[in-house]
Amino acid sequence: MNDDGFPAERLFNQGYSYTYDDVIFLPGYIDFPVDDVNLSTKLSRNIPLSIPCVASPMDTVTETSMAVAMAALGGIGIVHYNNTISQQASIIRTAKSHKFPFSADLIFASPSDSIHSADEFANSPCIFVTESGNKQSKLLGHVSKSDWKNLSNKEARISAYMNTSPVTLPSSYDFNDVAGYMASKKLDFVALVNEEEENGEVVNLVTSADMERIKGLPKLGLPSLGEDGKFLVGAAVGTRESDKERLEHLVKEGINAVVIDSSQGNSLYQINMIKHVKHTYPHLDVIGGNVVTNYQAENLIKQGVDGLRVGMGSGSICTTQEVCAVGRGQATAVYKVSSIAEQHGIPVIADGGISNSGHIVKALSLGASTVMMGSFLAGSNEAPGTYEYKNGLRVKKYRGMGSLEAMTKGSDARYLGDTAKLKIAQGVVGSVADKGSILKFIPYTMQAVKQGFQDLGASSLQSAHHLLKSGKLRLEVRTGAAQVEGGVHGLVGYEKRYF
Repeated sequence: MNDDGFPAERLFNQGYSYTYDDVIFLPGYIDFPVDDVNLSTKLSRNIPLSIPCVASPMDTVTETSMAVAMAALGGIGIVHYNNTISQQASIIRTAKSHKFPFSADLIFASPSDSIHSADEFANSPCIFVTESGNKQSKLLGHVSKSDWKNLSNKEARISAYMNTSPVTLPSSYDFNDVAGYMASKKLDFVALVNEEEENGEVVNLVTSADMERIKGLPKLGLPSLGEDGKFLVGAAVGTRESDKERLEHLVKEGINAVVIDSSQGNSLYQINMIKHVKHTYPHLDVIGGNVVTNYQAENLIKQGVDGLRVGMGSGSICTTQEVCAVGRGQATAVYKVSSIAEQHGIPVIADGGISNSGHIVKALSLGASTVMMGSFLAGSNEAPGTYEYKNGLRVKKYRGMGSLEAMTKGSDARYLGDTAKLKIAQGVVGSVADKGSILKFIPYTMQAVKQGFQDLGASSLQSAHHLLKSGKLRLEVRTGAAQVEGGVHGLVGYEKRYF
């Protein structure tokens, strides 16, 4: 008889709300090497992924660069909707046009403009010249930073000195095609254009330095591709009437899944939106949430959702539990909702509370199919925003969608507060240290997750879920002292590096 620890069913039915740090798994039996662990999974009923990673629909986390990189790694990014319909549609269109994991900040000007300072180039080696000065109009040429520096008259209009024969390649070219072409022509940079657009819209700029950097990154696994061969990209929408128009534009751009984004998903508004999506776009996977209870989950499953997003107040920048006294510990929430969703074949996304690879192991082993990450990805090269220095540390802004700053741009609808006279914040604005590229640290993180699964004796997510359901997976609650002991302790100082 196995009297070590408790099965999850017993542990999570005692009336306690547990977080990931509150619980620990007991080791299982290892009869396979770590590289045999298979992390392939499903985002929703009809969307497979090769790694269980989802980028959160936050305006400081997921736009073009993040969506492209996550799809290249085998996960998926969900593009936020704290913007205009045209802006969100443009992000989706650009991300879907990429073939490899790199997305540059593009700078545009019109022929009648002048370039007065090198700062206008930012970090780009060139400025693209289009008819109207924006990316949607016809490309006429470009101005390289080196050519501009050699100008004697820097007040001249761009039309007087721009290069009218810019080198471009189709955005359908893969990494090896672009790298080979640049090497053969000895080019410092090349523009990639969307050949499906009438004006040949510029969607990316690739430099020789980028080529070398990508070559030095860990080898990528299977990318997330749709039937059309394009990267999988998801998008979030709200529950307002105007979101139906937004969704129509996003579907035209080819989104593969839609997340109905709400902090408390068990509402008439979300149910009506789910019905609209299932009726209007029957082939589009719809993910409902957020939910943390069986009752909430069952209500949305009845409406036909293809996936559920679990978490309320567990994010590092979320204050919902503090402000509203409503929510649930994330470990308990994931287990409870997954137990119900599994009976209906509905994958669960564990949203929030992910600070390290161990948390990912816990979320997946407690029944989730994927983990949604915000702070874990914020501060990376691929996250929106620019780096700045605070107390000598290189950081990027990271804010909750419930913060007053984000709510002024429209995210208050997520908290059903867009019609309220008084805005109450359920999140904060902060900053996150520079993490480098997710193309580097996500592969290492996934390797750590594989090691965790090996220690559990689970060779796949499906195997872990079977161990959970059968009661063979055993857990214990950690005391405060046990949590301290399980982390770094007793040192005067240390540097934590995982790879």
